[in-house]
Amino acid sequence: MASCVFQSFDKPTSASTGGPRLKALREELVRRGVDGFVVPRADQHQGEYVPPSDDRLAWLTSFSGSAGYAVVLPHAAAVLVDGRYTLQVRDEVDLDAFTPVALADTSLEGWIEANLKIGGRLGYDPWLHTVQQAERLAAAVDAAGGELVALSSNPLDAVWSDRPAPPASPVVVHPLEFAGEATGTKVAAVQEALVKAHVGGLVISDPHNLAWLFNIRGGDVTHTPLVLAYALLPARGRATFFIDSARIDEEVSAHLAGVADVAAPSSFTEALATVAAGGAPVRLDAATGAMALKQAIEQGGGKADVGADPITRLKAVKNTVEQQGSRSAHRRDGVAMARFLAWLAREAPGGELTEIAAVEALEEFRRQTNALMDVSFPTIAGAGPNAAMPHYRVTKASDRTIGQGIFLVDSGGQYRDGTTDITRTVSVGAVTEEMRDRFTRVLKGHIAIATAIFPRGTSGAQLDALARLALWQAGTDFDHGTGHGVGSYLSVHEGPQRLSKLGTVPLEPGMILSNEPGYYKEGSYGIRIENLVLVEPRDVTGGERPMLGFETLSFTPIDRALIDPSLMTEDEIAWLDAYHADVLAHIGPLVDGETLQWLQEATRPLQA
Repeated sequence: MASCVFQSFDKPTSASTGGPRLKALREELVRRGVDGFVVPRADQHQGEYVPPSDDRLAWLTSFSGSAGYAVVLPHAAAVLVDGRYTLQVRDEVDLDAFTPVALADTSLEGWIEANLKIGGRLGYDPWLHTVQQAERLAAAVDAAGGELVALSSNPLDAVWSDRPAPPASPVVVHPLEFAGEATGTKVAAVQEALVKAHVGGLVISDPHNLAWLFNIRGGDVTHTPLVLAYALLPARGRATFFIDSARIDEEVSAHLAGVADVAAPSSFTEALATVAAGGAPVRLDAATGAMALKQAIEQGGGKADVGADPITRLKAVKNTVEQQGSRSAHRRDGVAMARFLAWLAREAPGGELTEIAAVEALEEFRRQTNALMDVSFPTIAGAGPNAAMPHYRVTKASDRTIGQGIFLVDSGGQYRDGTTDITRTVSVGAVTEEMRDRFTRVLKGHIAIATAIFPRGTSGAQLDALARLALWQAGTDFDHGTGHGVGSYLSVHEGPQRLSKLGTVPLEPGMILSNEPGYYKEGSYGIRIENLVLVEPRDVTGGERPMLGFETLSFTPIDRALIDPSLMTEDEIAWLDAYHADVLAHIGPLVDGETLQWLQEATRPLQA
């Protein structure tokens, strides 16, 4: 197999750097007259993927996860992470310098209240925290008897001597054949929403929303084709896109000419003040709008209306072109997955295949579609105990041979017509009865979501329990959401919709989500089964209310060797057999003979 292109297996930093860098930051804080500082894993846009120049948390602590905080005080420093990273953080940070803290047990605010001394001055960068986050910090600091200080520049940057340059990728047009809706039409819909909300304009701080609205893409971060920039959209009139004009060629300039003016990034805060002076409230996105933006609006004499960016919901509901594009992307991706799993079935039993080799092979199969733009996130490929970490990322140091037992691979592709995300857990050699029991319970939860029929207005939180019931009956559960929203050649993790205990947004036809219950036994193995699904109207004979259901988009076999049929109902077995028949029908005609032979065996009826 060819070498990997989109992923690196080197750790970005070493734990050994944690102590010296922490010392340098503390010295800088003393120079600035503050006692502590909060380091979020965020850039100005609150993105999941941040450019190297903004990955401050990783630089300071060596923690490489996609979410978390560090809090540095004179005599204490903590790295706070959610349930996805409680194992990973202990492996990555210098435990003599930083104390890992599980957010499930202690919140960021709770840790600050417990550790900031009375009279302590805690600094923060107002460009890296949303308004709500900053307000929570202020409340926690106040409860501790301290003072929260908004710093004019980031003290960590002052000690980061080899900080990379900020990204400056060229902007590219996302053609109508993939976008499905013209920029002018989208702008009109957003402005209609702004008028209804009685606001004078919108600060577009979310690069995903910027990309959707203007039908553009870029390469400022890995795995998601974003342009990191801002825009101002008045309720009436032309938008202003703040970006270096050197990043825009003639095609993009002509594309934007009908809807937006281009201005230098340096003029953004001044333009904010001008809009604020108009009198009408300015909508600031609660999810991505930085406290610094609110401060700029207020300094201009205006009022920030902190709420939902209307683009977020509009973007989440895929139009018919985007829906069809996702179907095409998933068929293409299904071919790559079938070729990979057939290859894995041949290679893994030899006992010499490693996690890195599997990741490289899967990426190569996707590249051979001749349509892959990037992987949609770093592939999670875990053998044995590594699979027990839901967001494990293999490095050269952690690379493990795929031996007897369970191998989990969670991966996806970015194609111009759609974004994919799929997880399969497969057996390599002998597996235990416990593994088969847990796998089957996860499968039962997956099927419960796939077959759910629910009334309009139902939220993800109301469906989440369906995925967990079979696990609850065995006295266990999983600590992540059941599913997240997915973009259209945008983020593989897209809101506002999700299948989760916290998923309060009603599901609408056209939304795409993942369906991925799991089970993880620390130090032993992990299981997850994931397909993407599309919310669609569902007719129910004799029904009295409009109902919805899910169309399954992913086409990849589920490992029959890990299933205990005695735990499944007749309806569940019928669903699995029908799904496998669909996989064979969709993917079979598109694969080579050797892969087809494997596919035919992998999709046989469960009890045949």
